[in-house]
Amino acid sequence: MNDNQLLRYSRHILLQEIGIEGQQALLNARALVIGAGGLGSPVALFLAASGIGTLTLCDNDSVDLTNLQRQIVHRHSAIGTPKVNSAQHSLADINPDVRVIALQERADETRLAQLVAEVEVVVDCSDNFATRYALNRVCFALKKPLVSGAATRFEGQISVFDFRRDDTPCYECLYPERMESEETRCSVMGVFAPLVGIIGSMQAAEALKLLMGIETTLSGRLITLNTLTMDMRTIKLHQDPACSVCGCSS
Repeated sequence: MNDNQLLRYSRHILLQEIGIEGQQALLNARALVIGAGGLGSPVALFLAASGIGTLTLCDNDSVDLTNLQRQIVHRHSAIGTPKVNSAQHSLADINPDVRVIALQERADETRLAQLVAEVEVVVDCSDNFATRYALNRVCFALKKPLVSGAATRFEGQISVFDFRRDDTPCYECLYPERMESEETRCSVMGVFAPLVGIIGSMQAAEALKLLMGIETTLSGRLITLNTLTMDMRTIKLHQDPACSVCGCSS
Protein backbone atom coordinates (compact mmCIF):
# COMPACT_ATOMS: atom_id res chain seq x y z
CA MET A 1 0.00 0.00 0.00
CA ASN A 2 1.52 3.30 -1.08
CA ASP A 3 1.30 6.68 0.70
CA ASN A 4 -1.68 7.85 -1.35
CA GLN A 5 -3.59 4.69 -0.51
CA LEU A 6 -2.72 5.00 3.17
CA LEU A 7 -4.20 8.50 3.10
CA ARG A 8 -7.25 7.64 0.97
CA TYR A 9 -8.23 4.69 3.15
CA SER A 10 -7.08 6.13 6.48
CA ARG A 11 -10.58 6.19 7.98
CA HIS A 12 -10.89 2.47 7.32
CA ILE A 13 -7.42 1.77 8.65
CA LEU A 14 -8.24 3.59 11.89
CA LEU A 15 -10.96 1.05 12.60
CA GLN A 16 -9.58 -1.77 14.75
CA GLU A 17 -11.75 -4.31 12.98
CA ILE A 18 -10.22 -3.37 9.59
CA GLY A 19 -6.73 -1.94 9.97
CA ILE A 20 -3.99 -2.29 7.37
CA GLU A 21 -4.68 -6.01 6.89
CA GLY A 22 -8.37 -5.55 6.17
CA GLN A 23 -7.81 -2.72 3.74
CA GLN A 24 -5.12 -4.67 1.93
CA ALA A 25 -7.58 -7.55 1.61
CA LEU A 26 -9.99 -5.19 -0.16
CA LEU A 27 -7.26 -3.95 -2.49
CA ASN A 28 -6.55 -7.56 -3.47
CA ALA A 29 -10.20 -8.57 -3.77
CA ARG A 30 -12.44 -9.26 -6.75
CA ALA A 31 -16.20 -8.76 -6.62
CA LEU A 32 -19.03 -9.41 -9.07
CA VAL A 33 -22.13 -7.20 -9.09
CA ILE A 34 -25.08 -8.41 -11.14
CA GLY A 35 -27.21 -5.41 -12.03
CA ALA A 36 -26.17 -1.76 -12.36
CA GLY A 37 -29.51 -0.19 -11.50
CA GLY A 38 -31.09 0.94 -8.25
CA LEU A 39 -29.35 -1.53 -5.94
CA GLY A 40 -26.22 -1.91 -8.04
CA SER A 41 -25.58 1.84 -7.98
CA PRO A 42 -24.80 2.24 -4.24
CA VAL A 43 -23.13 -1.17 -4.16
CA ALA A 44 -20.72 -0.21 -6.95
CA LEU A 45 -20.11 3.27 -5.54
CA PHE A 46 -19.23 2.05 -2.06
CA LEU A 47 -17.14 -0.89 -3.23
CA ALA A 48 -15.13 1.39 -5.51
CA ALA A 49 -14.76 4.11 -2.88
CA SER A 50 -13.62 1.47 -0.37
CA GLY A 51 -10.83 0.34 -2.66
CA ILE A 52 -11.98 -2.98 -4.07
CA GLY A 53 -9.27 -4.28 -6.36
CA THR A 54 -11.39 -5.51 -9.27
CA LEU A 55 -15.09 -4.87 -9.70
CA THR A 56 -17.01 -6.68 -12.44
CA LEU A 57 -20.37 -5.14 -13.38
CA CYS A 58 -22.83 -7.16 -15.45
CA ASP A 59 -26.01 -5.61 -16.87
CA ASN A 60 -27.55 -5.64 -20.33
CA ASP A 61 -29.63 -2.46 -19.99
CA SER A 62 -29.03 1.16 -21.04
CA VAL A 63 -29.62 4.31 -19.01
CA ASP A 64 -33.13 5.72 -19.33
CA LEU A 65 -34.53 9.00 -18.03
CA THR A 66 -36.78 7.11 -15.62
CA ASN A 67 -33.72 5.47 -14.01
CA LEU A 68 -32.27 8.75 -12.76
CA GLN A 69 -34.79 9.10 -9.92
CA ARG A 70 -32.94 6.38 -7.96
CA GLN A 71 -29.97 4.92 -9.89
CA ILE A 72 -27.39 7.30 -8.46
CA VAL A 73 -24.32 6.00 -10.28
CA HIS A 74 -25.70 7.34 -13.58
CA ARG A 75 -25.85 10.92 -14.85
CA HIS A 76 -28.23 12.72 -17.21
CA SER A 77 -25.48 12.86 -19.83
CA ALA A 78 -25.36 9.02 -19.85
CA ILE A 79 -28.94 8.55 -21.10
CA GLY A 80 -28.92 6.03 -23.94
CA THR A 81 -25.54 4.53 -23.05
CA PRO A 82 -25.02 1.07 -21.50
CA LYS A 83 -25.44 1.15 -17.75
CA VAL A 84 -22.19 -0.70 -17.16
CA ASN A 85 -20.25 1.86 -19.19
CA SER A 86 -21.99 4.74 -17.44
CA ALA A 87 -21.16 3.22 -14.06
CA GLN A 88 -17.57 2.53 -15.12
CA HIS A 89 -17.14 6.20 -16.00
CA SER A 90 -18.56 7.38 -12.66
CA LEU A 91 -16.46 4.93 -10.65
CA ALA A 92 -13.27 5.96 -12.43
CA ASP A 93 -13.92 9.52 -11.33
CA ILE A 94 -14.36 8.39 -7.72
CA ASN A 95 -11.41 6.00 -7.53
CA PRO A 96 -9.23 5.56 -10.64
CA ASP A 97 -7.21 2.81 -8.94
CA VAL A 98 -10.13 0.38 -9.05
CA ARG A 99 -10.23 -1.93 -12.07
CA VAL A 100 -13.81 -1.96 -13.34
CA ILE A 101 -14.82 -4.61 -15.86
CA ALA A 102 -18.01 -3.59 -17.69
CA LEU A 103 -20.02 -6.42 -19.23
CA GLN A 104 -23.11 -5.40 -21.18
CA GLU A 105 -24.84 -8.74 -21.22
CA ARG A 106 -27.59 -10.73 -19.58
CA ALA A 107 -25.63 -13.70 -18.37
CA ASP A 108 -27.21 -17.15 -18.42
CA GLU A 109 -26.33 -19.80 -15.83
CA THR A 110 -23.31 -21.07 -17.76
CA ARG A 111 -21.91 -17.57 -18.12
CA LEU A 112 -22.65 -16.78 -14.48
CA ALA A 113 -20.61 -19.81 -13.47
CA GLN A 114 -17.64 -18.44 -15.42
CA LEU A 115 -17.95 -15.01 -13.81
CA VAL A 116 -18.53 -16.27 -10.27
CA ALA A 117 -15.49 -18.55 -10.46
CA GLU A 118 -13.26 -15.50 -10.94
CA VAL A 119 -14.29 -13.56 -7.80
CA GLU A 120 -14.41 -13.84 -4.02
CA VAL A 121 -17.88 -12.38 -3.45
CA VAL A 122 -21.06 -11.98 -5.51
CA VAL A 123 -23.64 -9.24 -4.99
CA ASP A 124 -27.07 -9.90 -6.49
CA CYS A 125 -28.67 -6.61 -7.54
CA SER A 126 -30.77 -8.17 -10.26
CA ASP A 127 -34.48 -7.50 -10.76
CA ASN A 128 -35.76 -10.92 -11.83
CA PHE A 129 -36.26 -14.32 -10.23
CA ALA A 130 -34.57 -16.29 -13.01
CA THR A 131 -31.24 -14.57 -12.35
CA ARG A 132 -31.61 -14.84 -8.57
CA TYR A 133 -32.23 -18.59 -8.71
CA ALA A 134 -29.40 -19.13 -11.20
CA LEU A 135 -26.96 -17.13 -9.08
CA ASN A 136 -27.99 -19.07 -6.00
CA ARG A 137 -27.29 -22.40 -7.71
CA VAL A 138 -23.97 -21.25 -9.13
CA CYS A 139 -22.71 -19.71 -5.89
CA PHE A 140 -23.69 -22.81 -3.94
CA ALA A 141 -21.90 -25.08 -6.42
CA LEU A 142 -18.74 -22.94 -6.33
CA LYS A 143 -18.92 -22.18 -2.58
CA LYS A 144 -18.86 -18.42 -3.11
CA PRO A 145 -20.66 -16.05 -0.69
CA LEU A 146 -23.73 -14.36 -2.15
CA VAL A 147 -25.16 -11.05 -0.93
CA SER A 148 -28.81 -10.89 -1.98
CA GLY A 149 -31.00 -7.79 -2.04
CA ALA A 150 -34.37 -6.79 -3.42
CA ALA A 151 -36.53 -3.66 -3.35
CA THR A 152 -39.91 -2.56 -4.67
CA ARG A 153 -42.39 0.14 -3.74
CA PHE A 154 -41.46 1.03 -0.11
CA GLU A 155 -40.20 -2.42 0.92
CA GLY A 156 -36.83 -4.07 0.68
CA GLN A 157 -34.87 -7.02 2.01
CA ILE A 158 -31.31 -8.26 2.31
CA SER A 159 -29.58 -11.47 3.32
CA VAL A 160 -26.22 -13.17 2.98
CA PHE A 161 -25.81 -16.76 1.84
CA ASP A 162 -22.25 -17.69 2.80
CA PHE A 163 -21.75 -20.97 1.00
CA ARG A 164 -18.29 -21.38 2.51
CA ARG A 165 -20.24 -22.62 5.55
CA ASP A 166 -21.97 -26.00 5.53
CA ASP A 167 -24.92 -24.84 7.64
CA THR A 168 -25.96 -21.81 5.61
CA PRO A 169 -29.43 -21.73 4.05
CA CYS A 170 -29.78 -20.57 0.45
CA TYR A 171 -32.16 -18.40 -1.56
CA GLU A 172 -34.09 -21.50 -2.60
CA CYS A 173 -34.71 -22.31 1.08
CA LEU A 174 -36.24 -18.86 1.51
CA TYR A 175 -38.20 -18.75 -1.75
CA PRO A 176 -38.62 -22.21 -3.32
CA GLU A 177 -38.59 -21.89 -7.10
CA ARG A 178 -41.73 -23.99 -7.40
CA MET A 179 -43.52 -21.22 -5.43
CA GLU A 180 -42.10 -18.39 -7.57
CA SER A 181 -44.41 -15.40 -7.56
CA GLU A 182 -45.18 -13.17 -10.50
CA GLU A 183 -42.52 -10.59 -11.32
CA THR A 184 -43.36 -7.08 -10.10
CA ARG A 185 -41.37 -4.55 -12.11
CA CYS A 186 -40.71 -1.12 -10.67
CA SER A 187 -41.95 0.33 -13.97
CA VAL A 188 -45.40 -0.91 -12.93
CA MET A 189 -45.24 -0.90 -9.13
CA GLY A 190 -42.94 2.06 -8.53
CA VAL A 191 -40.05 2.27 -6.08
CA PHE A 192 -39.17 4.82 -3.38
CA ALA A 193 -35.81 6.32 -4.34
CA PRO A 194 -34.02 6.15 -0.94
CA LEU A 195 -35.08 2.52 -0.46
CA VAL A 196 -32.64 1.18 -3.04
CA GLY A 197 -29.94 3.38 -1.55
CA ILE A 198 -30.50 1.89 1.90
CA ILE A 199 -30.64 -1.75 0.79
CA GLY A 200 -27.79 -1.32 -1.69
CA SER A 201 -25.58 0.33 0.94
CA MET A 202 -26.29 -2.57 3.30
CA GLN A 203 -25.34 -5.00 0.54
CA ALA A 204 -22.05 -3.15 0.06
CA ALA A 205 -21.37 -3.33 3.80
CA GLU A 206 -21.98 -7.07 3.87
CA ALA A 207 -19.77 -7.66 0.82
CA LEU A 208 -16.93 -5.63 2.35
CA LYS A 209 -17.16 -7.54 5.64
CA LEU A 210 -17.07 -10.87 3.82
CA LEU A 211 -13.97 -9.83 1.89
CA MET A 212 -12.20 -8.62 5.03
CA GLY A 213 -13.02 -11.73 7.03
CA ILE A 214 -15.29 -9.95 9.50
CA GLU A 215 -17.56 -12.71 10.79
CA THR A 216 -20.56 -10.66 11.96
CA THR A 217 -22.42 -10.83 8.66
CA LEU A 218 -26.09 -11.42 7.87
CA SER A 219 -25.46 -15.07 7.08
CA GLY A 220 -28.48 -17.02 8.32
CA ARG A 221 -30.57 -13.89 8.77
CA LEU A 222 -32.95 -11.87 6.63
CA ILE A 223 -33.61 -8.18 7.20
CA THR A 224 -36.81 -6.67 5.86
CA LEU A 225 -37.43 -2.93 5.76
CA ASN A 226 -40.58 -0.89 5.19
CA THR A 227 -39.48 2.69 4.54
CA LEU A 228 -43.07 3.97 4.68
CA THR A 229 -43.32 3.09 8.37
CA MET A 230 -39.57 2.66 8.99
CA ASP A 231 -40.20 -0.76 10.47
CA MET A 232 -37.26 -3.16 10.28
CA ARG A 233 -37.42 -6.86 11.09
CA THR A 234 -34.73 -9.50 11.41
CA ILE A 235 -35.80 -13.06 10.62
CA LYS A 236 -33.72 -16.12 11.44
CA LEU A 237 -33.25 -18.38 8.42
CA HIS A 238 -32.78 -22.14 8.50
CA GLN A 239 -31.60 -24.61 5.93
CA ASP A 240 -34.47 -26.56 4.41
CA PRO A 241 -33.62 -30.28 4.40
CA ALA A 242 -35.86 -30.69 1.36
CA CYS A 243 -34.23 -27.83 -0.58
CA SER A 244 -33.40 -28.88 -4.14
CA VAL A 245 -30.17 -26.82 -4.04
CA CYS A 246 -28.56 -27.11 -0.61
CA GLY A 247 -30.73 -29.68 1.24
CA CYS A 248 -29.92 -33.29 1.96
CA SER A 249 -32.14 -34.34 -0.94
CA SER A 250 -29.97 -32.47 -3.49
